[in-house]
Amino acid sequence: MHPRFLAAFATLPEPLQHAIRPIISSAAFSARISADEAAILKKQCGYNDSELAFALLPLAAACAQAALSDFKVGAIARGASGTLWFGANMEFSGTTMQQTVHAEQSAVTHAWLRGERALEAITVNYTPCGHCRQFMNELNSGTALTIELPGRAAATLGDYLPDSFGPRDLNITTLLMDNVDHGVAIRGDALEQAALAAANSSHAPYSQAWSGVALETTDGTIFAGRYAENAAFNPTLPPLQGALNLLNLAGYASSDISRAVLAEAPEAKLSQRSATVATLSALGCTEFSVIPLVKP
Repeated sequence: MHPRFLAAFATLPEPLQHAIRPIISSAAFSARISADEAAILKKQCGYNDSELAFALLPLAAACAQAALSDFKVGAIARGASGTLWFGANMEFSGTTMQQTVHAEQSAVTHAWLRGERALEAITVNYTPCGHCRQFMNELNSGTALTIELPGRAAATLGDYLPDSFGPRDLNITTLLMDNVDHGVAIRGDALEQAALAAANSSHAPYSQAWSGVALETTDGTIFAGRYAENAAFNPTLPPLQGALNLLNLAGYASSDISRAVLAEAPEAKLSQRSATVATLSALGCTEFSVIPLVKP
């Protein structure tokens, strides 16, 4: 079991401890519970979907990197597949606050980057801020997404974000988590290919500035993140943050990054380069390169 889970694990009800220990003790555990695993946990502990998500929140919050606030937020997104995706807030010393990742963003992006195509619910241990409500409004599940909070009846995103403004108001038909292929040519070494593949499926309907970032760790593991734009612009999540989110949820530290690649078009309206360089530099990574997008 990763050391970060030990304290949270000790607070879980005993039946859940017994049932989940083999799952989170696996070296392959990367902060997600498969649909089959969730079914086993519910059966052994007598939980329904909501009760299981609430019970697992301490484990999700244990993944938080709260260097600035020391305030740990956990979130669990339940995908249409039945998989439970952990999320937690991430903060980075030496960068601006705009580079942080909120727990809801973390859980949503975790699911999206791992191939989930729709979300049914998201469970959080604190009320979602306005930033996160707007971020989630970009999803293809829209305002029908169920939001679950401790001590409150389940409600929809529409209840938490009345009179909302989102992609549908701008006649955007391809929404966050929809399957897309921008026709980017994949080339180069493994890390460059990962960055290009991420850019190829990024969500940028407002700027068309597709981009992706791939990080390689000292043991050769690669984590790739895609750009996720938002109709309100500011809740947009940069591709580096997506990659860092996966790296953190898999149990790696930023100090494990040995090399990074950004894939973007040189002529795009927006560039991720300066923000990516600044954040990576603050994290101690200086081996950085950019590969341009090319259509086949």
